[in-house]
Amino acid sequence: MKLPENLIQKLESRKQNNSLRKLPSFNNLVDFSSNDYIGFSKSESIFKQSHHYLIENEIIQNGATGSRLISGNHSLYQIAESFIAQFQEAESALIFNSGYDANAGFFSAVPQRNDVILYDELSHASIRDGIVMSNAKSYKFNHNDFGDLERLILKFPDTNIYVVTETVFSMDGDSPNLEELVQLTEKYNCYLVVDEAHTLGVFGEKGQGLTQDLQLHNRIFARIMTFGKGLGCHGAVVLGSPELKEYLVNFARSFIYTTGLSPHSVATILVAYQHLEVEKESIDQLRQNIVFFNQQKNLLGLKPMFVRSKSAIQSAIIPGNENVKRIAQQLQDKGFDVKAILSPTVPEGQERLRFCIHSCNTQEEISQILELLGNFVF
Repeated sequence: MKLPENLIQKLESRKQNNSLRKLPSFNNLVDFSSNDYIGFSKSESIFKQSHHYLIENEIIQNGATGSRLISGNHSLYQIAESFIAQFQEAESALIFNSGYDANAGFFSAVPQRNDVILYDELSHASIRDGIVMSNAKSYKFNHNDFGDLERLILKFPDTNIYVVTETVFSMDGDSPNLEELVQLTEKYNCYLVVDEAHTLGVFGEKGQGLTQDLQLHNRIFARIMTFGKGLGCHGAVVLGSPELKEYLVNFARSFIYTTGLSPHSVATILVAYQHLEVEKESIDQLRQNIVFFNQQKNLLGLKPMFVRSKSAIQSAIIPGNENVKRIAQQLQDKGFDVKAILSPTVPEGQERLRFCIHSCNTQEEISQILELLGNFVF
């Protein structure tokens, strides 16, 4: 059956703007595009240990599908959530099926009709979608601008205010001054919610994330950790108080009305977390590669192109969808998988090449891709 005409027109508009999204095909290029920062998604050890864990503990026979509130709450959930809470130094942990589900469930359920949500203007789409489903009023503040945030806070005295940010922003790779933000939210008794999707496996001695690395985690109302990046598997967790966990179990629709993850998926999460305890070499190598990438872009005169970042995400601004797609294709033709980020995903004029750095990238690969970038741009 043919699409409605208004939907066809929307697709045609994307084609004309050179911004039509397509599913990428598999390739054997050098990876500078995935979020698999420390290589866990390709780990044979994690794969085998997850399978053996299920067999040894006879969990496969006891696993059932369905909502966790009906038949899907197999025993492995409690084991995994307890381990994660201990590892993340949190009072409790609640696993969701994805980072999107965690954000949508949290923000649609927790802030109430008379509450206010203040969120960074560059917050992820999953956060914004959850906020749209909330009954609370919401306002964005300028990116990492806490003067603007305080201005908004002062407009709502005697109100429950939820302040929302990310520890590393997915398109820019930059971070807020978390210590300053924590102090500000404590000053006005706000509830601080932090998405740590891109810091798990990257920051902290064992990859615990940026808030733990800075020893600020106990001063934050809720942390949302996503597993599909540094942990290399599916799912996410909301960290907070036992009362918050109980509330989400009762009111978060993306938790209540969905089939729980399979035993194998939860076993993979648990084993991947256990590997963080012993993967110091990979985490250290990733950090060395991030430092080397920044040094090389400075030596090659490319620093002005890049958004300032000390994370595994490095973005070079190359305005224009057609222009940035052309340069991305040139890099791919040379054997490097780097993706162009187009408008409307980012604002028009802020189109970019988004480089994701991994522990497996060699210094030779980093030097070569940056040299090619300079040749193609200048």
